Amino acid sequence: MKNPHWGTVAFAAAAGVTAGAIGVAVLMQLPPHAEEPSARPAVLAAGEVSEPREPITSTPRIGREPLADLRSRHLEIPVRGVTPSALVDSYDDSRNGGRSHEALDILSPRNTPVVAVEDGTIAKLFQSQAGGTTIYQFDPTSTYAYYYAHLERYADGLREGQIVHRGDVIGYVGTSGNAPENVPHLHFAVFKLGPDKKWWQGTPIDPYDALK
Repeated sequence: MKNPHWGTVAFAAAAGVTAGAIGVAVLMQLPPHAEEPSARPAVLAAGEVSEPREPITSTPRIGREPLADLRSRHLEIPVRGVTPSALVDSYDDSRNGGRSHEALDILSPRNTPVVAVEDGTIAKLFQSQAGGTTIYQFDPTSTYAYYYAHLERYADGLREGQIVHRGDVIGYVGTSGNAPENVPHLHFAVFKLGPDKKWWQGTPIDPYDALK
Protein backbone atom coordinates (compact mmCIF):
# COMPACT_ATOMS: atom_id res chain seq x y z
CA MET A 1 0.00 0.00 0.00
CA LYS A 2 1.28 3.43 -0.89
CA ASN A 3 2.26 5.79 1.91
CA PRO A 4 -0.61 8.27 2.52
CA HIS A 5 1.85 11.15 2.94
CA TRP A 6 2.80 11.02 -0.74
CA GLY A 7 -0.33 13.02 -1.62
CA THR A 8 0.83 15.85 0.60
CA VAL A 9 4.24 15.82 -1.01
CA ALA A 10 2.74 15.88 -4.50
CA PHE A 11 0.50 18.82 -3.52
CA ALA A 12 3.53 20.69 -2.22
CA ALA A 13 5.28 20.09 -5.52
CA ALA A 14 2.31 21.43 -7.45
CA ALA A 15 2.28 24.49 -5.20
CA GLY A 16 5.82 25.36 -6.23
CA VAL A 17 7.83 24.18 -3.26
CA THR A 18 11.52 23.84 -4.14
CA ALA A 19 12.87 20.48 -5.23
CA GLY A 20 15.20 20.38 -2.25
CA ALA A 21 12.40 20.95 0.23
CA ILE A 22 10.20 18.36 -1.44
CA GLY A 23 13.11 15.96 -1.43
CA VAL A 24 13.43 16.26 2.35
CA ALA A 25 9.73 15.52 2.78
CA VAL A 26 9.83 12.57 0.42
CA LEU A 27 12.89 11.01 2.00
CA MET A 28 11.40 11.35 5.45
CA GLN A 29 8.23 9.54 4.32
CA LEU A 30 9.71 6.71 2.26
CA PRO A 31 7.92 3.43 3.02
CA PRO A 32 10.07 1.13 5.17
CA HIS A 33 10.21 -1.55 2.47
CA ALA A 34 11.34 0.76 -0.33
CA GLU A 35 14.43 -0.39 -2.22
CA GLU A 36 15.24 -3.06 0.33
CA PRO A 37 18.14 -5.17 -1.02
CA SER A 38 17.35 -8.87 -0.89
CA ALA A 39 20.11 -11.16 0.34
CA ARG A 40 18.02 -14.26 -0.44
CA PRO A 41 17.20 -15.43 -3.99
CA ALA A 42 13.52 -15.88 -4.83
CA VAL A 43 12.53 -19.55 -4.65
CA LEU A 44 10.95 -20.89 -7.82
CA ALA A 45 9.27 -24.14 -8.76
CA ALA A 46 11.08 -27.44 -8.20
CA GLY A 47 13.67 -25.81 -5.98
CA GLU A 48 15.09 -23.60 -8.73
CA VAL A 49 16.35 -20.17 -7.64
CA SER A 50 16.60 -16.89 -9.47
CA GLU A 51 19.28 -14.23 -9.14
CA PRO A 52 18.65 -11.64 -6.41
CA ARG A 53 16.52 -8.70 -7.46
CA GLU A 54 18.64 -6.00 -5.85
CA PRO A 55 22.34 -5.43 -5.02
CA ILE A 56 23.51 -7.47 -2.04
CA THR A 57 25.92 -6.24 0.59
CA SER A 58 28.24 -9.20 1.14
CA THR A 59 31.29 -7.28 2.36
CA PRO A 60 31.73 -4.50 4.96
CA ARG A 61 30.12 -1.37 3.62
CA ILE A 62 32.19 1.60 2.56
CA GLY A 63 29.50 4.13 3.42
CA ARG A 64 30.86 7.60 4.13
CA GLU A 65 34.54 6.83 3.89
CA PRO A 66 36.21 9.53 1.73
CA LEU A 67 36.19 8.35 -1.87
CA ALA A 68 38.99 10.20 -3.60
CA ASP A 69 38.86 7.91 -6.62
CA LEU A 70 35.19 8.49 -7.44
CA ARG A 71 35.37 12.18 -6.63
CA SER A 72 38.33 12.60 -8.95
CA ARG A 73 36.15 11.34 -11.80
CA HIS A 74 33.78 14.32 -11.42
CA LEU A 75 30.71 12.17 -11.98
CA GLU A 76 27.79 13.68 -13.87
CA ILE A 77 24.57 14.25 -11.91
CA PRO A 78 22.46 11.38 -13.30
CA VAL A 79 19.31 13.46 -13.85
CA ARG A 80 19.54 16.18 -16.46
CA GLY A 81 19.05 19.71 -15.14
CA VAL A 82 19.65 18.84 -11.47
CA THR A 83 22.45 20.71 -9.70
CA PRO A 84 24.56 19.38 -6.81
CA SER A 85 22.93 21.91 -4.45
CA ALA A 86 19.53 20.28 -5.07
CA LEU A 87 20.66 16.85 -3.86
CA VAL A 88 19.38 15.61 -0.49
CA ASP A 89 21.40 12.89 1.26
CA SER A 90 19.20 9.87 2.06
CA TYR A 91 21.86 7.17 2.27
CA ASP A 92 21.31 6.42 5.95
CA ASP A 93 17.50 6.53 5.91
CA SER A 94 16.15 3.42 7.60
CA ARG A 95 14.49 0.57 5.74
CA ASN A 96 12.76 -2.66 6.69
CA GLY A 97 14.87 -5.22 8.53
CA GLY A 98 17.22 -2.63 10.02
CA ARG A 99 18.81 -1.80 6.66
CA SER A 100 19.77 1.62 5.37
CA HIS A 101 18.55 3.15 2.11
CA GLU A 102 22.11 3.06 0.72
CA ALA A 103 21.12 5.20 -2.25
CA LEU A 104 20.20 8.71 -3.35
CA ASP A 105 16.69 9.72 -4.46
CA ILE A 106 16.62 12.55 -7.01
CA LEU A 107 13.20 14.09 -7.63
CA SER A 108 12.44 15.35 -11.13
CA PRO A 109 9.43 15.51 -13.47
CA ARG A 110 8.42 12.30 -15.18
CA ASN A 111 10.36 11.60 -18.40
CA THR A 112 13.28 13.86 -17.45
CA PRO A 113 16.35 12.32 -19.13
CA VAL A 114 18.55 10.10 -16.97
CA VAL A 115 22.19 10.17 -18.08
CA ALA A 116 25.26 8.02 -17.56
CA VAL A 117 27.38 9.45 -14.76
CA GLU A 118 30.58 8.52 -16.57
CA ASP A 119 31.86 6.37 -19.42
CA GLY A 120 31.25 2.65 -19.08
CA THR A 121 29.24 -0.37 -20.13
CA ILE A 122 25.59 -1.31 -19.66
CA ALA A 123 26.06 -4.49 -17.63
CA LYS A 124 22.40 -5.39 -17.08
CA LEU A 125 18.90 -4.20 -17.93
CA PHE A 126 16.64 -5.63 -15.26
CA GLN A 127 12.99 -5.55 -14.21
CA SER A 128 12.84 -5.56 -10.41
CA GLN A 129 9.78 -5.77 -8.17
CA ALA A 130 11.23 -3.05 -5.95
CA GLY A 131 13.25 -0.98 -8.43
CA GLY A 132 11.02 -1.42 -11.46
CA THR A 133 12.80 -0.69 -14.72
CA THR A 134 16.49 -0.59 -13.80
CA ILE A 135 19.96 -0.24 -15.29
CA TYR A 136 23.26 -1.52 -13.95
CA GLN A 137 26.23 0.30 -15.51
CA PHE A 138 29.87 -0.64 -14.91
CA ASP A 139 32.63 1.95 -14.99
CA PRO A 140 35.44 1.50 -17.58
CA THR A 141 37.56 -0.57 -15.19
CA SER A 142 34.63 -2.64 -13.82
CA THR A 143 35.52 -1.43 -10.35
CA TYR A 144 32.15 0.19 -9.63
CA ALA A 145 28.54 -0.37 -10.63
CA TYR A 146 26.02 2.46 -10.98
CA TYR A 147 22.40 1.49 -10.39
CA TYR A 148 19.52 3.54 -11.85
CA ALA A 149 16.00 2.55 -10.73
CA HIS A 150 12.29 3.50 -11.00
CA LEU A 151 12.78 4.46 -14.65
CA GLU A 152 9.79 5.27 -16.82
CA ARG A 153 11.51 3.56 -19.72
CA TYR A 154 14.91 2.94 -21.25
CA ALA A 155 16.42 5.16 -23.93
CA ASP A 156 15.59 3.88 -27.40
CA GLY A 157 17.93 1.11 -28.47
CA LEU A 158 19.66 0.71 -25.11
CA ARG A 159 21.07 -2.81 -24.77
CA GLU A 160 23.25 -4.88 -22.49
CA GLY A 161 26.93 -4.68 -23.39
CA GLN A 162 26.52 -1.24 -24.92
CA ILE A 163 29.33 1.26 -24.41
CA VAL A 164 28.02 4.56 -23.07
CA HIS A 165 29.70 7.87 -22.43
CA ARG A 166 29.34 10.43 -19.68
CA GLY A 167 26.15 12.41 -20.26
CA ASP A 168 24.55 9.94 -22.68
CA VAL A 169 20.80 9.55 -22.14
CA ILE A 170 20.13 6.00 -20.95
CA GLY A 171 16.59 6.29 -19.57
CA TYR A 172 13.90 8.57 -18.20
CA VAL A 173 12.69 9.40 -14.69
CA GLY A 174 9.55 7.54 -13.67
CA THR A 175 7.75 5.65 -10.93
CA SER A 176 8.18 1.98 -11.85
CA GLY A 177 8.59 -0.61 -9.11
CA ASN A 178 7.53 0.44 -5.61
CA ALA A 179 7.93 4.18 -6.23
CA PRO A 180 4.88 6.34 -5.38
CA GLU A 181 2.96 7.06 -8.58
CA ASN A 182 2.72 10.80 -7.90
CA VAL A 183 6.39 11.37 -7.00
CA PRO A 184 8.63 10.51 -9.97
CA HIS A 185 12.28 10.24 -9.01
CA LEU A 186 15.51 8.41 -9.77
CA HIS A 187 16.83 5.99 -7.18
CA PHE A 188 20.58 6.07 -7.77
CA ALA A 189 23.05 3.78 -6.04
CA VAL A 190 26.77 3.12 -6.33
CA PHE A 191 28.56 -0.01 -5.18
CA LYS A 192 32.05 -1.38 -5.47
CA LEU A 193 32.12 -4.67 -7.34
CA GLY A 194 33.64 -7.79 -5.87
CA PRO A 195 36.32 -9.87 -7.60
CA ASP A 196 33.69 -11.85 -9.51
CA LYS A 197 32.22 -8.63 -11.00
CA LYS A 198 28.63 -9.76 -10.38
CA TRP A 199 26.25 -7.02 -11.44
CA TRP A 200 23.92 -7.63 -8.50
CA GLN A 201 26.52 -7.83 -5.73
CA GLY A 202 28.90 -5.33 -4.16
CA THR A 203 29.75 -2.95 -1.34
CA PRO A 204 27.53 0.17 -1.19
CA ILE A 205 28.98 3.67 -1.39
CA ASP A 206 27.18 6.89 -0.54
CA PRO A 207 26.27 8.49 -3.90
CA TYR A 208 25.78 11.86 -2.25
CA ASP A 209 29.42 11.92 -1.20
CA ALA A 210 30.50 10.80 -4.67
CA LEU A 211 28.43 13.43 -6.51
CA LYS A 212 28.85 16.32 -4.09
